[in-house]
Amino acid sequence: MGLFRRSGPVVFERHAYGRRRSWTVPRWLLLLLAGIAIGAGGLFYAQEEYLPPRLTPAESQQLQARLNEVTAERQRLKLALDQATAEAKAARADGERLAAELAEARQSVDRLQKDVALFDDVMPPDPRGGAIAVRGAKFANENGQLAYHVLVTRERKGGKPFKGVMELAVAGDRGGRNETITLGPVDVNLAGYQHLSGSLPLPAGFTGRQATIRVLDRPGGTLQGMRVINVR
Repeated sequence: MGLFRRSGPVVFERHAYGRRRSWTVPRWLLLLLAGIAIGAGGLFYAQEEYLPPRLTPAESQQLQARLNEVTAERQRLKLALDQATAEAKAARADGERLAAELAEARQSVDRLQKDVALFDDVMPPDPRGGAIAVRGAKFANENGQLAYHVLVTRERKGGKPFKGVMELAVAGDRGGRNETITLGPVDVNLAGYQHLSGSLPLPAGFTGRQATIRVLDRPGGTLQGMRVINVR
């Protein structure tokens, strides 16, 4: 019983528990908040005054679409450039090939010219002489026609090409009778030499034995060269 006996009144001190402690904002926090506010304001001012205006969503879409178009055009131009480069390389290769072929052709022409000059030297001369020489000829009766191959040369080199005709006076027989017929004319146009070849129709039943070659400046004109050759 003695433990629960109140020995005296309990006194609470109001100043120890009833008084609230006052709280103040730290100075460093105020400085931090002020710095953040000043920085945000400066950034906003710089964006509004010095930086380009911000785009709207629609403008951003248009800009992206334009960028896609520019990218596609750039790709197309690159493909066109690659194709043009390949074509240029191919053209250059063709040019080199053509240059090589041209050089080879010139060499062939030089050899042919030398061969022609040698051929002209070794061919027997026309015994009759004349401005146009008949250097050789071959005739044959073939299926009612006279096949011919005549080589004529021009003794006077240079100047304009000679233009005239060749006429063939063919002696032969028809039905046991001797006849002479005139065939032609065949055009002649030569600067140095010319091969005249072909065939001319003969009268029915006619067989040629000998052909007289006459080179004239025009049909019925002045004789420029002549030679007589047998027909095979």
